[in-house]
Amino acid sequence: SLHIVYMGSLPKGDYSPTSHHLSMLQRTTNDNDANNHILRSYHRSFNGFAAMITHQQREMLSKMDRVVSVFPSRTLQLHTTRSWDFMGFQESIKKNNTGESDVIIGVIDTGIWPESESFNDHGVGPIPKKWKGACEGGKNFTCNNKIIGARHYLNENGSARDVVGHGSHTASIAAGNRVSDASFYGIAGGVARGGAPSARIAVYSVCGSVGCSDNALLAAFDDAIVDGVDLITISIGTDDPVPFDRDTIAIGSFHAMGKGILTINSAGNSGSKGITFSVSPWLFSVAATTMDRKIIDKVLLGNGLTLTGKSINAFASNGTKIPVVPGKLASNPNCPSIEEAESCSAFCVDPKRIKGKIIMCRTVYGDVSATAYGAFGVIFMSNEFEARVVSYLSLSIDSKAYDLALAYATFINDTVIIVADFSSRGPNSFIPEIMKPDISAPGVEILAAYSPLASPSGDSNDKRSVKYNILSGTSMSCPHVAGIAAYVKAFHPDWSPAAIKSSIMTTAKPMNGIDGEDILAFKEFAYGSGFVDPIRAINPSLVFDHSKDDYVNLLCSMGHDTSTVRLISGDNSTSCPSSSLHLPRAKDFNYPSIVTKVGPVVKPFIVNFTRTVTNVGFANSNVGFANSTYTASVQQHSSMNITVVPNILKFKSLNEKQTFVVNVRGILSIDEVLISSSLMWTDGTHNVRCPIVAFV
Repeated sequence: SLHIVYMGSLPKGDYSPTSHHLSMLQRTTNDNDANNHILRSYHRSFNGFAAMITHQQREMLSKMDRVVSVFPSRTLQLHTTRSWDFMGFQESIKKNNTGESDVIIGVIDTGIWPESESFNDHGVGPIPKKWKGACEGGKNFTCNNKIIGARHYLNENGSARDVVGHGSHTASIAAGNRVSDASFYGIAGGVARGGAPSARIAVYSVCGSVGCSDNALLAAFDDAIVDGVDLITISIGTDDPVPFDRDTIAIGSFHAMGKGILTINSAGNSGSKGITFSVSPWLFSVAATTMDRKIIDKVLLGNGLTLTGKSINAFASNGTKIPVVPGKLASNPNCPSIEEAESCSAFCVDPKRIKGKIIMCRTVYGDVSATAYGAFGVIFMSNEFEARVVSYLSLSIDSKAYDLALAYATFINDTVIIVADFSSRGPNSFIPEIMKPDISAPGVEILAAYSPLASPSGDSNDKRSVKYNILSGTSMSCPHVAGIAAYVKAFHPDWSPAAIKSSIMTTAKPMNGIDGEDILAFKEFAYGSGFVDPIRAINPSLVFDHSKDDYVNLLCSMGHDTSTVRLISGDNSTSCPSSSLHLPRAKDFNYPSIVTKVGPVVKPFIVNFTRTVTNVGFANSNVGFANSTYTASVQQHSSMNITVVPNILKFKSLNEKQTFVVNVRGILSIDEVLISSSLMWTDGTHNVRCPIVAFV
């Protein structure tokens, strides 16, 4: 089967990666030609290869020198513009357009539709001189001064042209042009624009109709790092977290970080505690929230009662009264049970009884068979909180409304406010002291560019073609943060990935609410540091910075030995302490959040955390605010006592660093699984906020 052999950083000096990879394979096979087994060699930004090997070969390769890990190539999944105004990021705000036009965002996704208005290069200046990539988008694919590079890695399409729609959507959220009168059949109409509309886009197509290949994804990172991107946005992942040395997104983003590139990654759409896969400390993991828009439909019953439900419905009954028939009354004599009849099972639906009518189904699974058999539309019972694009006249309503729907129906549209619940939760599966997700951004019912070749509803029978579509998921929240990161980098081009990440986290707006009572205990593990505030992010005043060396030291505390850490980092001077007592403590890693996993409930705990902040001043300041004084304030919790030493930080110069210790002591009651607070440094005008979480 297809496996990836990861070998860390490229060795310094005279070294031929591909020759080395072939010779390694040759030693494990009786086949004289190792080229028959190797699929891809990673040799531009890091070292490794993908090959078809047996279990026995896997064991042999894993024992060879310079091999960090050998693991199967998985199939990952996609994490499927009013939003910018909702964040307070209006078109009128002051931007550094010159700096922004020099920012290159690498989009690793399903490709892009280059002819979309969101990606034309009208009025766009020359390609930045730092760009070293290529336009290898395949047949009939043309780059321009907006889409400055394209590569594809799958044989399925043979092109970077997007036939799925997802990649065009995410790219336009991050850096799409301003497009007036964009809508989905008149729904959510208005201006569609990206967070950094002057930024450039480099496309790396790694996903097809069946998912995203691990080996292709790693090849995209290998190219993007050398091509010269400044940021990478990747709305891809899995529901099964794996250790760093077997996680292609973690591997690729680590080597990107080493070259000063921040990778923004979607947290996932599982909505369950502890299920987010995006856990590496160098990744910027993004959860999804909603905004002040909810797309709903209404059904008007024959008795005058109006019920509210959900769907992104481009169809209408034009006021015509349509007969409604419950699924159990529209079943055939061979239906095995009442439950299947009420669910509109394909085995039960009688085409003669539903043709031209609206059928009522107790589950969402019966809608496809119902419309295939000629139903006019479907009303189905569902507790999903977000509306979805449908390829037929349909409405999703809750159980109470469903029981009231007994007569005739027509469909219209409306908008209200909604709260998200599908976004994957923490805590971090591998390093509990590193909070995940990091941040939240809009990810529900987002209008953005789409591929006209893709079904807008995902239904293969839906032959409509659209330029813009409405999608939900952390896939949509992730490029929002990528656009904000590009906005910040335009003002601070020399900032490290960690500084950009810190600036967005520490200026975020605090959040309190989560949809769904079952997860109320996991507040910060649902939304991270809070809801993004783009305008404040360019002036964080203080940042929690760290370098590649800090991450390398953290690898030691993650259980990797000296030889492995040297392979990964490419630095032979690195050494992990021989005693676990001297290992770097993950709790003291200079992260912009403070998290501790404590023992059993009703047992007191005391933990000290060390942090260092850097005075970065303020953008567009004539004086730079080199001399500044910050005072600590703590939001106390009844189950936790927090002190900060020192509680006053006095800075005399820009880029000066100051260290402080946060002492947290407390006890979780029998009914508490998480308690949280926050530390805020303030100079009277600027606030630098850091969440504090203790959990069992």
